[in-house]
Amino acid sequence: MYILIAILIFGILVAVHEFGHFITAKLCGVRVLEFSIGMGPTLLKKQGAETLYSLRALPIGGFCAMEEDEASSDPRAFPNQSLPKKLLILVAGAGMNFLMGFALILAVFAGSGAQTTEITGFMEGCPYESETAFQVGDEIWKIDGHRVYVTGDISTFLSRGTVHDVMVKRGGEKVTLEGLHIERLEYPGQAQPMYGFELQGQAKGLVQKTQHAWYQSCYFVRMVWMSLGDLISGTYGVNDLSGVVGIVGMMSDVGKQSASAWAAFMNLAYLSAFIAINLAVMNLLPIPALDGGRILFLLLLWPVEKILKRRPDPKYEGYIHTAGLMLLMGLMVYVMFNDVMRIVG
Repeated sequence: MYILIAILIFGILVAVHEFGHFITAKLCGVRVLEFSIGMGPTLLKKQGAETLYSLRALPIGGFCAMEEDEASSDPRAFPNQSLPKKLLILVAGAGMNFLMGFALILAVFAGSGAQTTEITGFMEGCPYESETAFQVGDEIWKIDGHRVYVTGDISTFLSRGTVHDVMVKRGGEKVTLEGLHIERLEYPGQAQPMYGFELQGQAKGLVQKTQHAWYQSCYFVRMVWMSLGDLISGTYGVNDLSGVVGIVGMMSDVGKQSASAWAAFMNLAYLSAFIAINLAVMNLLPIPALDGGRILFLLLLWPVEKILKRRPDPKYEGYIHTAGLMLLMGLMVYVMFNDVMRIVG
């Protein structure tokens, strides 16, 4: 059941992304030829006034097909729009994914509350409670110069080393604790190593929860960027990536391991928010075949068009996007194979 729910969630994420392109194109007066959810053979279709709406067999993508013939004289064709309109349409898909992630986080916080970064206690035997380290009531403000907004920031930055400079807000003043040696330790009754300080304060009221939902969304963006940096630096390799199969398996595990149906719903909503924001960031990377790649070409070619008074031959850009798509598909197949092998193992 949870596998089916995970697949449905992916379908919704794709639908929301493509709807962002679709509704923005419509609002900008651009002709949309087809709006499709899914890829491959068509299962259902309905012809609207000018747009074909279709549902396809494979829930691995989707598209919003606008009139994009460079030679078209149609003033409503995408190539004949102004640069701001083109950029707005291309960004809209990722923007909708981000907004969906933010809305899901806000819904989760509305139901369970948002944890703050204020230390409310310490586990028995925690060595980090002292006059020169942490104290009850401290609000963790910065770790190694990085601003801390949510509890996830704390574990993220502390996990990237063992010696840290930590700034806390104590009694209304900011205090810097330099050279703290902090690592996860074993504590009685805990199934896994932990840092030992408790963060149990809850953000109250809609304004605070909305603020924390925004911070959590930005934290997810930060996580994606840091993960990309680790991938480029070699800290992690391609074999550590997880694709659709792995994520569906993860979502299934999260659902089955939840204590109740409500907890499963909340946990899946939270994980779906992370996936939605992850998709938003990844889609805007300046990689050919992605929206970010198309945005990059628009920005690079716009001054060329102004100088030459004509558009460069679009077939060369098409070749680059096609090559990028083939490479991305190859990477997806490789990652999917690794996901399957991990599940089998």
